Amino acid sequence: MPRFKALIEYDGSAYCGFQRQPKEFPTIQGELERAIGSVYHQPVPITGAGRTDTGVHALGQVISFEMDWRHEAIALQRALNANLPEDIAVLQLDTVLSSFHPRYDAKRRAYKYFIYTGPVRRPLQRRSSWYVSKKLDHERMQTAAQTLIGEHDFATFGQPPQGISTVRELFLADWQQQDEHLVFFVEANAFLYRMVRSLVGSLKLVGDGTWSVDTFVDALRAKDRSRSGQVAPPQGLYLFSVTY
Repeated sequence: MPRFKALIEYDGSAYCGFQRQPKEFPTIQGELERAIGSVYHQPVPITGAGRTDTGVHALGQVISFEMDWRHEAIALQRALNANLPEDIAVLQLDTVLSSFHPRYDAKRRAYKYFIYTGPVRRPLQRRSSWYVSKKLDHERMQTAAQTLIGEHDFATFGQPPQGISTVRELFLADWQQQDEHLVFFVEANAFLYRMVRSLVGSLKLVGDGTWSVDTFVDALRAKDRSRSGQVAPPQGLYLFSVTY
């Protein structure tokens, strides 16, 4: 049976995360499986590259599923988009080898986090970024972020599945000023649960002067979850890309 790989974009504001839950809780996986089932007229389970949390968005989530579709992939893509809600879309759809797994075959994952730093709180930004009223020192945040590059034990900043190592390798950790937003771009071989949001919350403390860069580095080296700064809110986080 053919296996399909799909690139998915979604606004996670109205959903209880990616992973399927009981019917009373709307999820991205639930909506995707509902749409595929509507087209195929029978249940089709999907597998995702990452399980984003409640309120987290995606520009480049990857899923796979098997389906005996006898038409072109573009026709299936159009049919799925016609059955999906407006806040979820299939951006690309291709056939892949039957052995492809969107999670286990991934080599790198990248996230973006948006902090809105304008002078006044903007209601239309509340679902897409974290509003921080304090002035943030972009250069100090960048200096601290650069200490994350390479292989480290990130136990301070995230939780692994039971019994799994907390060591991860970061390839890129970069803050950029984009108009009234500070944008954190981070890429790694894998991430721990809530790792990106914990890093952002801690780096924000460096930016507002609560922490020094040395305090941030000490927290990383402590390998102690209680040493992390706050977990940044979910609405500023986007799963940006998955590399295979």
